[in-house]
Amino acid sequence: MEVEVKLRLLDAANHSRLKEILSPFHIKKLNQKNVFFDSANGTLASQRAVLRLRSYSNNNNENTRCVLSLKAKPVLNNGVSRVEEDEEEIEPLTGEQCVEEASKLGLTQSRIIKRCKDEFGIDEEMGFVCLGGFENVRDVYEWRGLKLEVDESKFSFGVSYEVECENDDPEKVKRELEGFLKENGIDYKYSEMSKFAIFRAGKLP
Repeated sequence: MEVEVKLRLLDAANHSRLKEILSPFHIKKLNQKNVFFDSANGTLASQRAVLRLRSYSNNNNENTRCVLSLKAKPVLNNGVSRVEEDEEEIEPLTGEQCVEEASKLGLTQSRIIKRCKDEFGIDEEMGFVCLGGFENVRDVYEWRGLKLEVDESKFSFGVSYEVECENDDPEKVKRELEGFLKENGIDYKYSEMSKFAIFRAGKLP
């Protein structure tokens, strides 16, 4: 179970201000591309599951890492997200080929793909289709013993900004993070939709 605090930053100005304040604690920047898959008739979606292929690229736009993840039964309430998550690394070249031709995903020797078939019922005849996706720039910070992830998600219909923190005590983290944002005059709201839900809705919250 992945448990995260998710707070939506209201605009680019608040996002930039937060990054500026956190800059002494910055440890890395990640360029991510998120692509989603399902069967043509939405087998995973009907069971509240999401199959995501996330690739990480360097400054030359070359994929350096690729992670396949299966998320199920998400709950997002009062800025706290809980979701069952299973992750598996695959070869970047394999990931690129699956994005170009979704049918290759079903042929991948993958524990997660096997779960999609065995547990969720995506059989060989059904196969996978690509739903599309979005890019995300993630700045990671080590702050007060916590790992903060500040995201700029670039959808075809707009850009959203969010700060996330994975922790087993989300209410405590949320209080601390909210206090910090208020002290520094950063406008935010509790996230009400996952990035995938925003992508599928086709509009910003």
